[in-house]
Amino acid sequence: MLPLAGAVTAGGASRRFGSDKAGAVLEGRPLLQHVTASLSGCLLRLLIAPPERYALPGWQNVPDTRPGEGPLAALEAALLAARAQMGEGWVAFAGVDMPRLTPAYWELLAEVKTLEVLAVRALDAAWEPQPLAALYHTALLERVTGLLDGGERRMREAALPEQTALVPFVEVQRVSPSALHNVNTPADLLVLAKPGQ
Repeated sequence: MLPLAGAVTAGGASRRFGSDKAGAVLEGRPLLQHVTASLSGCLLRLLIAPPERYALPGWQNVPDTRPGEGPLAALEAALLAARAQMGEGWVAFAGVDMPRLTPAYWELLAEVKTLEVLAVRALDAAWEPQPLAALYHTALLERVTGLLDGGERRMREAALPEQTALVPFVEVQRVSPSALHNVNTPADLLVLAKPGQ
C-alpha cells in the first residue's frame, strides 16, 4: 500500500473532447477506470466529481468545493478531504484524462518526496513540470484556498517552485513511458489506442 491519499478529478466540461472524458473507452475500459487503477494501492481513494455522477467500489465520492472552477478547485477538495480523514500527509492527484498512469509512476514520485518539499511533479519531454499527475502535501491547502479566493485557477500555482521537487523525464520514461500522455480530444484517444502507446 502507498502511504498516500489517491485523488482523481472527473466530471469537468470536456469541451475539446465533446463528451464526458471519464466515460470514453480505451481498450474496453473507461478512462476513469484506467486512472483509478493506477492509484488502487493508496490508503485512501477519493473521486472528486459531481455527486452521484460516478460510482466505483473502494472509492469515496467527494463533491467539488467550487463546481466548474477547474482542477485547482478539485485539488482543494482533495486536500480538504484527505486532511479530515488522514491528518497531514500526501495526496496523489490525477486528472481523469491520463489513462497511462501506472502504480510504478506514483511509486517513483513518492520516492522523491522529502520533508523539505510540499509538491512533487514530473517533467515532461519539453522539461515542463506537470501539475496534474503530481503529489501535493495537505499543508498546501491554505495556499490553494487563498489562490482560488483571489481568482487564480492555474494548477501550476498550487505550489511555489522552491517547494517543489522535480522528477526528470528520463526517470518517468524508465518506469512508465507513456504516463504523461493525456486525452484532450478524440484524436488523442485514437493515438493512445495504437499498439505500443
